[in-house]
Amino acid sequence: MLFPTTLVGSYPQPEWLIDRQKLAGRFPPRVRAKELWRIPEPLLAEAQNDATLLAIRAQEEAGLDIITDGENRRESYSNRFATALEGVDIDNPGTGLDRSGHPNPVPRIVGKIRRRHPVEVEDVKFLRAHTRKMIKMTVPGPFTMSQQAQNDYDPSDEAAAMDYAVAVNAEIRDLFAAGADIVQIDEPYMQARPEKARQYGLKALNRALEGITGTTCVHICFGYAAIIHERPSGYSFLSELAGCTCKQVSIETAQSKLDCSVLKTLPGKKILLGVIDLSDVNVETPETVAARIRRALPYVKAEDIFVAPDCGMKYLPRDSAFGKMRAMVEAAKIMRAELERA
Repeated sequence: MLFPTTLVGSYPQPEWLIDRQKLAGRFPPRVRAKELWRIPEPLLAEAQNDATLLAIRAQEEAGLDIITDGENRRESYSNRFATALEGVDIDNPGTGLDRSGHPNPVPRIVGKIRRRHPVEVEDVKFLRAHTRKMIKMTVPGPFTMSQQAQNDYDPSDEAAAMDYAVAVNAEIRDLFAAGADIVQIDEPYMQARPEKARQYGLKALNRALEGITGTTCVHICFGYAAIIHERPSGYSFLSELAGCTCKQVSIETAQSKLDCSVLKTLPGKKILLGVIDLSDVNVETPETVAARIRRALPYVKAEDIFVAPDCGMKYLPRDSAFGKMRAMVEAAKIMRAELERA
């Protein structure tokens, strides 16, 4: 099917599950932020399962083709995995600059980074058990995690990134074994810190993908629209992903009004085309979304385009997020009909 639709990863968590005002009033947490949860610890896992079911059903009702778990069990896209690893001290955190330039508490690397145990396998099993559609699970990327930590152990940040890559590689293998159809690696800091990304980011990413035969995707973006308001007109690190062994690249084009000609530099990659503006809670018309899809067609074959939001939807109101998913689905129908007539 042409123009399959999917989320980048997150869907808005219910207000009864997490304090959304606190969530929106701070930078995405890098260490644990248990104070965000409204549900007591003994009941939290059950509540997160219930919220995940709501996110799955919302995606199915909207008509999405590839379903995620909505990342309902996470305080941020990266901290649940990053704080589960051996070798990091989360009780005595360090400090790192967020991509906005503000200091944020971060995990402190105090020993060899290792994966103690699978972190998201039960999540993907739950997702697989509750939908018949294709499913995608997301994991934070090794380069991004190395940039969201204070390195007090490894001889270099590159060495830390490579250790993170080994941990991510083991997790990806287990996610595919547990039933994932697609695994997405989130690497927004490749865009935020392109010089370091060119030095060792791609090397770490390819190590995380080493030996993986399932369908993989890498997501690179300009940051959550709710946190980072200004958008550059183009990526500082994107064409370099042509050297990545992943099969798909997820980008944003809507809010930045990206010049899609850059997609010519990613031959052979499937493109998750971000066509939903997350800086605006108003729901786009399907025609608006279809126009954003058309902008990529001179540079990417129709059969290589997936339709997606710019980034994760977690900061949107739930009714807005649902409406935007429906707009994506209807826009994909418009585009399929156009190509059938052509």
